[in-house]
Amino acid sequence: MIRCDALIVGGGPAGSTCARHLRLAGWNVVVADRERFPRDKVCAGWLTPGVFAALELDPDEYRASGATLEEITAFRTSVIGRPPIDTAYPRVVSYSVRRREFDAFLLRRAGVRVIEGEGIDELRHDGSRWIANGRIAAPVLIGAGGHFCPVARALGEAPGAWPVVAKEAEFPRAGHADHIAAHTPWLFFCEDLDGYGWCVPKGDYLNVGIGRRDSRGFAGHVKSFVTFLEHEGIVSGLSNVRWRGHAYLAAGIGPRRVVAPGALLIGDAAGLAYPASGEGIRPAIESGRLAADTLITARGGHEVSDLQPYAESLRVAHPAVPRRSAPAQAVAAAIGRTLLRSPALTRRLILDRWFLQA
Repeated sequence: MIRCDALIVGGGPAGSTCARHLRLAGWNVVVADRERFPRDKVCAGWLTPGVFAALELDPDEYRASGATLEEITAFRTSVIGRPPIDTAYPRVVSYSVRRREFDAFLLRRAGVRVIEGEGIDELRHDGSRWIANGRIAAPVLIGAGGHFCPVARALGEAPGAWPVVAKEAEFPRAGHADHIAAHTPWLFFCEDLDGYGWCVPKGDYLNVGIGRRDSRGFAGHVKSFVTFLEHEGIVSGLSNVRWRGHAYLAAGIGPRRVVAPGALLIGDAAGLAYPASGEGIRPAIESGRLAADTLITARGGHEVSDLQPYAESLRVAHPAVPRRSAPAQAVAAAIGRTLLRSPALTRRLILDRWFLQA
């Protein structure tokens, strides 16, 4: 039997951040993940401002590891099929990374024991500790395994959750994307503004994808987006790349229970992606740090009352966003399309407020 102070299920940015801060406080932490690192992760890999500060990591230190780190200084935005708007900044406002490198770096940096290639298929609570797969025992269990995290399933789903669905591909840029400039992601909003596509350059690689708040007709949206990119000569050869799917919550705290006796959910397992942009890396990292701080402050206590400050902090930072009715969505889409015709409003509202969280 493997015994530890905390078992974290999931080795992504949320899990590795939480593990590192608990370890620095003297905790014996084990991270278990179904995959082996480095592993591919469905994600645009766009780091919004504040990520490196939240990690207490200098971008140059990360770049010195040999990992890809592309500075972002501009954006090209449009509604699919309409004229684009170019927005340039006088400074670096974001970065793009390859998630297979980024996640592996953070997990190594956590400095804890990692059990790779083992999914958590059995979880039970004996009154004082959690036991996973019959061989890992810990009084504290932290779910960091994304939307389909087994810890989230163990805590129970609440009604009313609707996931964002996404599909993306990452591949070498050579021969595919000669027209996409370095340091400049492209954002292509759907006509109904219920989702958007992207092209994010990452050094020698490019990530292309599309996400939607509604899964109905998603395959058709993907096909139309790919056809648009190839017809316009923006990206070519997309039928020959590997596409991967993903789902996550981006509606604030409400649908999913985030604390239980001896258990917390962090990152995508808690549904913390920003509703406007769907970006989940920064809230994952911040929630991992907040969970660690809550546990450290509790000084060994792990009842719901000890963990409730974590849940309350999340509700303030990520308030529940009600789903719009069809008429309300139509009005919002019309307003959004108007905003996207204005360079000033695109910069101030779409980019600075919604995507850069400035």
